[in-house]
Amino acid sequence: MKSDRYISDPQLAKALAHPLRVSILAILEERVASPREISDELGAPLGLVSYHVRTLARLGLAKLERTRPRRGALEHYYSAKERPMITSEAWAAVPSIVKQATVRATLTKISGQVNRAAQSGGFERSNSRLSRASLVLDQRGWNELATKFDRLLADYERIKAAAEKRLAAAGHAEEVQAVAVIMLFESSPDRDGAAESDGAAKPVKRARTKGTNERAKARAAAR
Repeated sequence: MKSDRYISDPQLAKALAHPLRVSILAILEERVASPREISDELGAPLGLVSYHVRTLARLGLAKLERTRPRRGALEHYYSAKERPMITSEAWAAVPSIVKQATVRATLTKISGQVNRAAQSGGFERSNSRLSRASLVLDQRGWNELATKFDRLLADYERIKAAAEKRLAAAGHAEEVQAVAVIMLFESSPDRDGAAESDGAAKPVKRARTKGTNERAKARAAAR
């Protein structure tokens, strides 16, 4: 049975995929913040940020934590609920332009996390992982690998839930803040026009020039 964290509705997935909303959620995942604070951090208009924060709250992706009087008004402070995962079916129905915006915003977030971790010793543990593999697949191979990743995500949910119970029982002793990133995407050709690959290079048939052909004919005639 899938967790409530999985989004299967393409319209909800599209709403979640708005680039500014992705950036807002990234902030709210790390701390409680008000629209004004988010506006200052992102350099976005306060009215626009407030609108998107309210939208996220209405969609159940953010929640109001507290309010505080500020300059004759009531300032609202929000946090992100656990970030949901979009199912393959919902992602397939999302428009391409929304997918691109989502990918850009997510990669920006990941890049910042990776760089900060690298500078602060986040990869020092002996069983930390940083792996990359370029593959040449057919459709069946792609589907098999995607299925493996889906199963890994299910394992992630199970391990995370069990760890949360143990941490709660132990007063959060030995808590480890971690980030897990899973990617599977089609690679683009490199500058020479060939797809990037870590495997052995394929033999290349060299085209013969006119002069080469003539020398070959001459050698054959002399035999």
